Amino acid sequence: MPTLRSSSSPSSVSSPLRRAPGGRQRVLSASSSSSVSMPCGDRDSDQTAEGDSDSLSADEGSDFEDSLRHSVKKRAAKRPLRTTPVAKHPKKGSRMVRGHGQKDSEPPTSDLFDAVKAAKSDMQDSGEYPLTAPGPSWKKFQGSFCEFVKTLVYQCQYSLLYDGFPMDNLISLLTGLSDSQVRAFRHTSTLAAMKLMTSLVSVALQLSLHKDNNQRQYEAERNKGPGHRAPERLESLLEKRKELQEHQEEIEGMMNALFRGVFVHRYRDILPEIRAICIEEIGSWMQSYSTSFLTDSYLKYIGWTLHDKHREVRLKCLKALKGLYGSRDLTARLELFTSRFKDRMVSMVMDREYDVAVEAVKLLILILKNMEGVLTDADCEGIYPVVYASNRALASAAGEFLYWKLFYPECETKMVSGRERRRSPRAQRTFFHLLLSFFVESELHNHAAYLVDSLWDCAGSQLKDWESLTSLLLEKDQNLDDVQESTLIEILVSSVRQASEGHPPVGRITGRKGLTPKERKIQADDKVKLTEHLIPLLPQLLAKFSADAEKVAPLLQLLNYFDLNIYCTRRLEKHLELFLQQLQEVVVKHAEHTVLEAGAHALYLLCNPEFTFFGRVDFARSQLVDLLSDRFQQELEELLQSSFLDEDEVYSLAATLKRLSAFYNAHDLTRWELYEPCFRLLRKAVDTGEVPHQVMLPALTLVYFSILWTLTHLSGSGASQKQLLSLKDRMVAFCELCQSCLSDVASEIQEQAFVLLSDLLLIFSPQMIVGGRDFLRPLVFFPEATLQSELASFLMDHVFIQPGELGSGHSQEDHLQIEQLHQRRRLLAGFCKLLLYGVLEMDAASDVFKHYNKFYGDYGDIIKETLTRARQIDRSHCSRILLLSLKQLYTELLQEQGPQGLNELPAFSEMRDLARRFALSFGPQQLQNRDLVVTLHKEGIKFSLSESPPTGSSGQPPNLAFLELLAEFSPRLFHQDKQLLLSYLEKCLQRVSQAPDCPWGPVTTYCHSLSPVENTVEANPQGYPRSKKRRTEGPSRQQREDISSSQEESLQLNSIPPTPTLTSTAIKRRQPLGGLEEMEEGSPEPELVQSQPLSGNQRSRLSSPQHFRTLLNRSGPGLGNRLTRLSLMEEDEEEIQSELSEEWQDTDKHSSSSEHRLDLLDSTEMNLEDL
Repeated sequence: MPTLRSSSSPSSVSSPLRRAPGGRQRVLSASSSSSVSMPCGDRDSDQTAEGDSDSLSADEGSDFEDSLRHSVKKRAAKRPLRTTPVAKHPKKGSRMVRGHGQKDSEPPTSDLFDAVKAAKSDMQDSGEYPLTAPGPSWKKFQGSFCEFVKTLVYQCQYSLLYDGFPMDNLISLLTGLSDSQVRAFRHTSTLAAMKLMTSLVSVALQLSLHKDNNQRQYEAERNKGPGHRAPERLESLLEKRKELQEHQEEIEGMMNALFRGVFVHRYRDILPEIRAICIEEIGSWMQSYSTSFLTDSYLKYIGWTLHDKHREVRLKCLKALKGLYGSRDLTARLELFTSRFKDRMVSMVMDREYDVAVEAVKLLILILKNMEGVLTDADCEGIYPVVYASNRALASAAGEFLYWKLFYPECETKMVSGRERRRSPRAQRTFFHLLLSFFVESELHNHAAYLVDSLWDCAGSQLKDWESLTSLLLEKDQNLDDVQESTLIEILVSSVRQASEGHPPVGRITGRKGLTPKERKIQADDKVKLTEHLIPLLPQLLAKFSADAEKVAPLLQLLNYFDLNIYCTRRLEKHLELFLQQLQEVVVKHAEHTVLEAGAHALYLLCNPEFTFFGRVDFARSQLVDLLSDRFQQELEELLQSSFLDEDEVYSLAATLKRLSAFYNAHDLTRWELYEPCFRLLRKAVDTGEVPHQVMLPALTLVYFSILWTLTHLSGSGASQKQLLSLKDRMVAFCELCQSCLSDVASEIQEQAFVLLSDLLLIFSPQMIVGGRDFLRPLVFFPEATLQSELASFLMDHVFIQPGELGSGHSQEDHLQIEQLHQRRRLLAGFCKLLLYGVLEMDAASDVFKHYNKFYGDYGDIIKETLTRARQIDRSHCSRILLLSLKQLYTELLQEQGPQGLNELPAFSEMRDLARRFALSFGPQQLQNRDLVVTLHKEGIKFSLSESPPTGSSGQPPNLAFLELLAEFSPRLFHQDKQLLLSYLEKCLQRVSQAPDCPWGPVTTYCHSLSPVENTVEANPQGYPRSKKRRTEGPSRQQREDISSSQEESLQLNSIPPTPTLTSTAIKRRQPLGGLEEMEEGSPEPELVQSQPLSGNQRSRLSSPQHFRTLLNRSGPGLGNRLTRLSLMEEDEEEIQSELSEEWQDTDKHSSSSEHRLDLLDSTEMNLEDL
């Protein structure tokens, strides 16, 4: 069967169709664009076909209609005369060639050209067209449009398809339109051409099958004996084969024209949607008609496009390759392609787009299954870490790859009668040993829960084999070391949790909202199965691993995933008794927080009054608490009576307090009256300092829980006034005790006291009476000024400190620094909550806000949220706090360094950055913040001139440099307010003596910030201002921002168009607009060419000499010497705006709406080197 390859490469641009039988020849202009430059090496060499000299011209006015008109004339001149029609039954209206050289008149093309021109002018007015229009109706239109093309070919495949006129003109039209600079034409025609090509491929495939059938029938008839052979039958079969051959050549000619005229150019179009269409369709051609298309000359297009910059195109490439690698019959013809592009396919596992990475992993799974030995161990090692990815779809795909690579060959299950036989225990043990080896030896992660979740979809049945898991753990001769036992227990707990809850572990993202009814049914069945199996074995596991805290803590967590009703319904109370005994032994034996917390929570789950066994569990709990309480009383008396305790006694008392504290957190231990002895212990610790720190920490927590449990009892019932006052006295006494602990020597005691104190102050704030609980009003507590100041001082000493440099994050010191950072963030969050709920004075927020810029990396999100909430509570007060923060920083710096050269210090530059960040926090709502910003400026001017210079000195006031900080808020002012503030500043300066010939620098800078244009503008012949980054008003954001990646694609009609990210090797250059070349030659600044020009009235106003004279006269004679610092201040604003981009959504919508409107004409091809 002939293939679509010709003597020239498929990438050649223009080629005539094959010569059809009967002496006629169809010639189609394959492309109206200039020749395509293909890179050297893997790509084919450039070839220019005849007729390229008449292709589309380079100026922007020419388009495909000129080329199409010329193509029609050339085709009419070159077409030879026909003597017979092609179709056996020509349709009415088809073109018939007369025997004497006369033919029917062709339809005039002027109507077509006029219609196209009219449509082009309409498209330039609106950037939307049906293929990109939003809404379900337009999506349905796109599907119907593709179906129309398919139906058209299907209906014409036996008649009009082989008539020269309709298909010639249709292909010529689509080829010309596909090279149009109007995006709507190019996109729509490319889609139609590719769908037409797909339909022609289907017809060609059918013709190929008919030819094969015809050949078999002919051979069968010819092999018959002379007496049985039918000559008429052989003749008809020969005629049929000749007809099929003619039709196949016709179809292949059409496909060649479409491929070379449309696909070769559009697969690298600048529009990603067009490139995606081309790649999707060529993938379908390769699958359906692999004999002709599954060759390296066509596969290279998919391989090159794997490097595309857009997600959708890469996704289409991978899906096309999945269809090819999914068939073992086709993989044999992909060896050369695989060897050439395997590295790229492996690297796409780390693609920044998750859906692309998922498809890449699935493609590699097909390669692993169908092409043995292609993926090396080095290739696979790059995929293994992906099983711990945060995205669940990607992690599951990587888990499936891991399963097929490591587990499936060793644990393969044979099929019996089409059904999967139950796996043998030996195969299951092998699976878990391999899983242990991979997790332990790879050292990629510390939590097996993520590995279990990654393998759940492909190896869930093995992971739910809890019988094999527990048998491995309970065996005496299991040959597992300590690390493997801990890992196997974690795998057991993770699989139980996954089966019981049905959602991935914390931190793993999934796009699903819930479970289907079928999944919920499976989840309920699995929960019953695991409960029935593990209830009898859990006491045995606890007994075996009770001495190891790392192993017993996760085993106690298994109770969270049980169906506890099975203890009653299946008569398993004896196993409950055994579990309670083991629990008591574990609690008495261990003092680790994780073990005690897990044990207390497990007992809490069992202490449900609805269970029939509640009495037994409550009795066991009472016995345990009695034991711990008696031990605590004895050890406490020894501590209070003796002046010295050895280490064993201190450890025993601290362990007992830790156990009681853990159970007090989950259970109500009020009847054991632990408040008084613990408070006496803490009082002695504060008064004498003789109590060890390890004893004080759990004692503080015990008193805290005692107060909260008492509040719970009083809140649920009608409490008497005496009870409320008694609780209030306890709370106040404990707050005073915690306040004393804030000055303790040990930092652990200070931090614990701060956390408990901030929580108690928040609980007993005025918020507790909200919701109809006015009877609790006597409990409301307001901290005194001394306590508030001590809390703020603690925050400055323990939170806003410079930590050490963080390393790679894997060492023990790095982990310790990360834990300390989390603790400091917790302290700051507690203080900020006190501010927002009105417990502390809001002015204390200045101590937090003044560190916003310096500690932005560590606490920026917390401080920003606090600032936002404070502004929602009281906008005016919040703006005053921001000014107060700047005043405090300025005063501190002034006291340390003095007034001389203050604005040249690095600390002052940091204050300037902080002021800029404060100014950006006001957002784009200028009118809403107008009064606040004006008031802030007035207060700042008063502060800057509040202190006069020393008597007899000609120097400036000490606070005058504060005006430079105030200048950062000037872009938030209206022009009218700027004029008023200039007048106000002039009145204030009249009270201060100033040398007339020596203006003060801060005053000059501040006056310049209040001028209409903040940056100087150099006059040029065209009147273009220098590009600015400073924000003056909300609507001027588009003039200030850099051209985004999406705007680079557009043609800027009033400036020289910048080179797009994906450019063409045959870019159609346009004549620059008038004056731009002169501007480029005459302007000393290159950025003026790419700056976005202002409107005409703004340009004339800014470029006029009167404007410059007004600006200089207003700001004083020394302005020109002081602009360097201000320009440096303005260059840093873009970085801060990127960090606060979410506060500028309104302005961004403004720019995005104009982007689509400008993107009408663009370069239609991209360079392959840019992919």
